[in-house]
Amino acid sequence: MKILRIDSSPLGDASVSRQLTASIVAALRQGTPDAEVSVRDLTVAPPDHLTGELMQVVKFRNLEGLTARQQEELALTDALVDEFLAADVVVIGAPMYNFTVPTQLKAWIDRIAQAGRTFRYTETGPVGLAGGKKVYIASTRGGVYSTNAAMSALDHQEAFLRTVLGFLGVTDVTVIRAEGVGMGPDARAKALAAAQQEIDALATPVAA
Repeated sequence: MKILRIDSSPLGDASVSRQLTASIVAALRQGTPDAEVSVRDLTVAPPDHLTGELMQVVKFRNLEGLTARQQEELALTDALVDEFLAADVVVIGAPMYNFTVPTQLKAWIDRIAQAGRTFRYTETGPVGLAGGKKVYIASTRGGVYSTNAAMSALDHQEAFLRTVLGFLGVTDVTVIRAEGVGMGPDARAKALAAAQQEIDALATPVAA
């Protein structure tokens, strides 16, 4: 089994989402000790956001007369897509920033959403090509958004990730959530304990 861990929080050791992604991977490896783990830290080497210049190459695949930078960005994009497609399990650390995901994570998504590789357009609409993998989303939030409709309407984090993954054909998605972590030490501890309880249940063998 190949596990890809994606971290997007710039907070380092202070990051709750990184704590959860590490725990999720550890639990999965406990159940499947021979699992191969790759880590992509999007804050150490964040993909550039797509400018008009990069869009021509990364999205439209206009490959004639490339500059050195365009060649590098094309190689990076292809490597990110290869890495994503090769994984049996993807663990995504996704803190909520201003009601959505960090900019680094959005930049990664913009790279892996590749027509012809992770999805394709047909006469009846888009079809995802990246199915058959399991995704765990380590969702962390300073407030509480899951308990009432008014707050849930502000969620452009988990909802966005489910939408994008579904578009790519990935429907086996589990969200492990720690919310309210910014509402004081007691709320933080309670949220982390609840998330860890869910993670502990993952320590069973997973078929590749």
